[in-house]
Order: sequence, then structure tokens, then C-alpha cells
Amino acid sequence: MTNKAYLYAISCVNGDINAPKYVKKQCQDFIEICDGKNDKYVFHEKKYKKICKILKVLKMAKGTRAGEPIYNVLAGYQWIFIAAVLCVVHKDDKRIRRYQNAILEISRKNGKTFTIALLFLLLFYLEQQYSKFYSVAPDGSLAREIKEALEPLISANREIIEEDEIIVRRDFILFSPLKTKYIPLNYSTNRMDGKEPNVFIADEVGALPTNYPVEAMRSGQLLIKNKLGFVISTKYPTVDNPFEDEVATAKLVLDGFTEDETLFALLYEPDNPDSWMDDLGVLEHSNPLAIEIDEVMEDLVKKRDKAISRLALRENFLTKHCNIIYQGAGTESYVDVSEVRKCKVDGIDWTGREVYVGVDLAMTNDNCAVAMVANDNGNILAEVTAFVPEGRIPEKNKFEKIDYYKFIEMGNCIACGDMIVDYSVIENFVFQLEKKYGVRVAGIGFDRYNAMSSAQKWDTEFNTVEIKQHSSVLHAPTKLLYEKIINKEFEYCDNDLLEINFQNAQCTYDTNLNRYVNKKKSKGKIDMVAALIDAVFLLQQEELKQMEFVVQF
Repeated sequence: MTNKAYLYAISCVNGDINAPKYVKKQCQDFIEICDGKNDKYVFHEKKYKKICKILKVLKMAKGTRAGEPIYNVLAGYQWIFIAAVLCVVHKDDKRIRRYQNAILEISRKNGKTFTIALLFLLLFYLEQQYSKFYSVAPDGSLAREIKEALEPLISANREIIEEDEIIVRRDFILFSPLKTKYIPLNYSTNRMDGKEPNVFIADEVGALPTNYPVEAMRSGQLLIKNKLGFVISTKYPTVDNPFEDEVATAKLVLDGFTEDETLFALLYEPDNPDSWMDDLGVLEHSNPLAIEIDEVMEDLVKKRDKAISRLALRENFLTKHCNIIYQGAGTESYVDVSEVRKCKVDGIDWTGREVYVGVDLAMTNDNCAVAMVANDNGNILAEVTAFVPEGRIPEKNKFEKIDYYKFIEMGNCIACGDMIVDYSVIENFVFQLEKKYGVRVAGIGFDRYNAMSSAQKWDTEFNTVEIKQHSSVLHAPTKLLYEKIINKEFEYCDNDLLEINFQNAQCTYDTNLNRYVNKKKSKGKIDMVAALIDAVFLLQQEELKQMEFVVQF
């Protein structure tokens, strides 16, 4: 109970510290390891005590607490980040760390650069001989941030660190006893290929134009046994940057959709971003340092007040101090996947029901989906199936970081065709719905794009309706489906792939404030959600037809 990282994790999970949901999930996993409840991994107490001894000797170089032992100064999130990454090891070989990738999403001025610099200093003493450390960033000044944070830390501790022990040069820092070298790299001028980093840090990844520097570093670690990479950034005002891909992957792991035991992630982004104007919890979720230092919170509140009154300051405040993506009209998650999961049921009896079918036929080399919905005393019942080209599954598994083979085995997905989807399989699937489920298909809604040929075939037996893919048309079913999910008036059977689609779905607003799911701005595949919204559109239209309108004079 003297372990500061463990105490922080307990406080987050118990609610004593206001932490966002994904931080709580990571903390819960850390607690279970510390409590000895994990079969594969343990907390290395001896290494942790060694780190504590080092931190009690090292002194702060700058700030209001300069000269104090670093051990007394570190915030809770810094303790768990350092302890988890360095001290969680394999039970059968304690020399091998569990985590190879560490993601830190945190707002500006929360000590993230100092945290990584301190980790590098600790790793100088803990890593094997002849190790290479690299930092990569969008430009030279950012790449040197870690080096510039290390230099005063080394200078302030020259009583402990001798001149010839750690040698600081213009382009590198050398730890002489083990010949470990740290080199900052500039994305714009340095080629990243050919490097073999034991440890690397990618800073401000949200500002990188591509994920090339991060992947180049990871590729260089192929033969490294005890590899480690840090990816850190604040939010940026775009949804299609490399850091959002890293965060999306971390969320899939923490939500249990994807298995990756080598990933550790602290994602300090608010659970309820829409309430940023009046909820201090938004600031606490994205600024863990503000919870422990009153002056930081006071400064943030002042910045928030200015952002409320001055639109020109809003984008910078929301992205850099609240970790909220802000793009003018706004891009936001469609619905929290935890709300969707509350609607999961053990089974649905479809026999005798009148159903409406929505079909999303994308390009032949991409995912497609068929959704079936019915009204059950005000509840929307749903069954959604995805279709993928079988020959592209290995590529899709790697790129999307999910296991399509698992979803095929579960019955949520059907593989058809080779490198392109076989539309005839989807067409026959729709034709067989009545026989398979014992239902009556009242209508099939489709997007004209890529679906005209299939729709003509279905039209021989069913009533088909073209659904214009425009915000003015899709706003109503998008809103209705959202409300049904929030009110727990939506039911579906176990379908992890559908939940992933909901998690990926991002909404935007048009000039008339019509809300719609935007495929281009979403974080991954959302074909199942798109097909579901088309099906709900038909259901909603039929209900409107059956309503009796009375005109009063």
C-alpha cells in the first residue's frame, strides 16, 4: 500500500480521483496484476524499489519545487505510467517487460515531456548495454524537446551524476557505463529507416502527416527482445491523423474487442465532451495534473471562460487543454458503445414479425452490410450481418486491427468472393431472410450507389426503396436510433462487430443542424451502422403512414 502507482490506480477505480473511463479500465488491469490475479504477468517489486531509490536521490531541476527529490513531486498518473511500463513483467521471465507500446494521450502542460525524459534517464540505468534511444517528432524543435528536458535534469544532479557518466553533446546524449546513446530525429530531414531502437518516443503524433515515423521505429525493433515505444500527443483538430489511429486501437483493446497484451494506454480525454462549458469534470478528465495542483485548475478555468466568450480561442482550448476534437460545425461520436451494450439481449424471436431491411453495398473490395429491424411495442429489434471479401481478410485484420475470422465464426460476418465481395451471396442472403427467420419482409432500403443491379433483382419479390444518402433524409432515423439506444428501447443479440462499428461512427451536422453519420470522418468501418440506419428509415416511414392526423378548426 506504499506503492504510489497502485494507490493512484485504486483511487481512480474507486472514484476518489475523477478519471475518464478508459483510464479506469487500464488502472483496473494494473490493480489485478499487483494483486497477483494475473496468470501471466506480475509486478516486479525489486525493480520498483530500485526506481524509487533513484527518484529519491534525483532532484527537480526547474519549477517551483526545484531542488526537491523527484520522488516527492511526481503526480499519480506519472507514477502509474512509469511503474506499469517498467515494472510489469512476465511471470516466467522477469527480465522481459510485458508492455512494448505505451500510449499517453494528455493535454498540454501536464508534464508529459518531463515524464518521458525521466523515463529515458531511468532506462539509461536499466536497459542493456549498447542500447539506442530515439525521439521522433514532426520537426526538429519538437524532436529535441526530450533532449532539452533531459539536459537540465542531468545538470541539476551533477553531485550524483558525474561528468563522464552522462555526456551531453549537440546531437546526442551518451550514457558511458553502458554505452547507451540517445539521438533526437527530425521527421522532415532524417530518414527513419535503418535505425534499431531499443526504446523510442514519438512526440506530438497528432501533428504528423503520416504514421511513417512510428511504424519505421517499430519495424526497426523487429529483432529487439525487450523493445519499448512511447507514443504521446494531445488532440489535434482533425480526426484523420496518426494519433487518432493509435487511440482508436487502444480503445478497441481496452474495450476487449482486440487482444494486445503488449499495449499500455492512458487516455485522458473527457467522457462527456459536450459539457465542457460548465463541467469541471471535463478539465479533470483531460488534465490529471490539475486535480493535484490547484493553480493549474484555476488557470484552466480562466482559459475556459475566455474560450466561451471568444470563438477564436475555442479550437485551441478544446483540442490542447480538453482533448476534444473541434472542427467548427463539430464532429462527435454517434453513441457511446457502453450505451449500445446495455441493449444486448440473449435472444430475439423473429417468427411472424414484419421486418424492414437496410442494405449498404459499398465498393466490391470493401465491407458491405445487411440490417433487419422490427418494431416490438416501441422497441426496435435488430439483426445486422457484415460481408467481407475473403481474400482480403488477412490484410483487413492487420490494417483494422480486428479479427474478422472470429466474427465469421460467431456468425456476425460472412466471407464471400476473393479480392472483391461476391454480390450474389448478399442477394441470396436477403432472399433467404423470410425462410431463415420466419419473417415477412415489408421493404428493402438501399443506397443507389453500387446497389442498383441488386435492387432490381430484389424488386421481383419485395418492395424496394431507394434511400437518398443526404443529411435531410438521414437525420430523422439517425436521431431515432440514437434515442432508442439511450432509452434502452433497442435490442440486438451478441454482435461484437456491430459494437465496433458503433464505436467507429462519427457524426457531423449540416448547415441546418441535421445530424448524420459521416463515413469519411469516422474512425473505421461503419457499414453495419449505415445499413441499420437505412432499415430504421423504412420502419420510421411506415409508422408515420399509420399515424392518424386530426386537424382542429
